[in-house]
Amino acid sequence: MLDGGQHYPALVLNADFRPLSYFPLSLWSWQDSVKAVFLDRVSVLNEYDAEVRSPRLAFRLPSVIALKDYVPAARRPAFTRFNVFLRDAFSCQYCGERQPTHDLTFDHVIPRSRGGRTTWTNVVAACGACNLRKGSRLPRECRMFPRVTPVQPSTWELQESGRAFPPNYLHESWRDYLYWDSELES
Repeated sequence: MLDGGQHYPALVLNADFRPLSYFPLSLWSWQDSVKAVFLDRVSVLNEYDAEVRSPRLAFRLPSVIALKDYVPAARRPAFTRFNVFLRDAFSCQYCGERQPTHDLTFDHVIPRSRGGRTTWTNVVAACGACNLRKGSRLPRECRMFPRVTPVQPSTWELQESGRAFPPNYLHESWRDYLYWDSELES
């Protein structure tokens, strides 16, 4: 029987058996995964020991599911604050310090007051102290240059960046489908 205090998310894989997303990890609630199973949209690859019951049916909850139809990744990722932070590995591009998301800011390399635009190639992650120190000056005026030249990443590059940040919780049944940079047992 399902323990009401527990959550049983299902890892969602594309039809090629790769996660739809590494960061955030593609997970569906147990309710959504069960619905997808009954609508024949997914294949169940692994299950939890927990089950849900109806008057006529007992059903083990899926822990890993694969879509039956392949969903192509977007060619160009959305320009969002989170994706900029992910591209920049959650690190200030001036001092190099890794920061929690809520301590990072956008910095326009060429300030907007100087004609700079809000684009992939002009925005970097910066800590509050560096952003304040740089202010509305050009990099050469304050001798603060981004460690990496900002570029528009591909969806694949963002996924690869996301692999560097495994989530805090990984169910054992998911490990065979996730490929973080870890040494395999011989």
